[in-house]
Amino acid sequence: MPDLPPPEEVLEVLEKVYPEARIALDFGNPLELLVATILSAQCTDVRVNQVTPELFRRYPDAQAYATADFQELVEVIRSIGFYRAKAKSLIGMGKTLLEEHGGQVPATMEALTRLPGVGRKTANVVLGNAFGVPGMVVDTHVRRVSYRLGWTAQNDPVKIEQELCQLLPRGKWTHASHLLIFHGRQICKAPTPRCSLCPVLSLCPRMGVKKSS
Repeated sequence: MPDLPPPEEVLEVLEKVYPEARIALDFGNPLELLVATILSAQCTDVRVNQVTPELFRRYPDAQAYATADFQELVEVIRSIGFYRAKAKSLIGMGKTLLEEHGGQVPATMEALTRLPGVGRKTANVVLGNAFGVPGMVVDTHVRRVSYRLGWTAQNDPVKIEQELCQLLPRGKWTHASHLLIFHGRQICKAPTPRCSLCPVLSLCPRMGVKKSS
C-alpha cells in the first residue's frame, strides 16, 4: 500500500467541503440524544427524527421511560425497525438510569455501555455530541471510508475505533466521525464510490492514486 498522507490533511479538505457536518439526529439534551441513538440502530436518522418529537413529548425523563407501558411505547415507535426490542431497551434504560444514576445520563463509556441497548457506537455518539467528550463513532460509513482511505484494514468496529483513535488527534475524533459520515453518504458510497467527484481522491491510496512528489 502507498504511504498514507497525513490524516489531518484529509480532514482539512473534508472540513472545507462539508462545513455543515454535524450529527443528523435532533435532540435537546443528553437523554434525548441517547434515546434517538438507540432508535437509530439499523434505521435512518430521517425516520428517527420523524418519530422523536412525539416520543420526547410523551416521555420527557428517565422516570417516564422506566414506568412506560410497553405496548403504548411500541405504538409510538412502531415505524422504526426492531421497534419491540428497542421499546424494551428504552424501558430498561430508564430503569437503570433511575437505579444507578439518579435519572441522569452518565458521561463515561463504562457507565453508558452498561445501559440496555447501548454499545460503544451509541456511547461515543452521546459522549461526543452531548458532553463534549471526544468519541470516535464507527458506523457503516466510517467503516467504509476509513478502509478506502487506508486508515484501517480491520472489520471489527471496536478494532477500527482503536486504530482511528491512534491515527487521529483526540480532539478531532467526534468531528472526524461527522466528516467521514457526510463523505460516505454523499460521495464515498457503497457499493460504488463517486470517485470522479471526490475532493480527496488524490489522497486515497485504496484507489491507487499517489500524490505527485
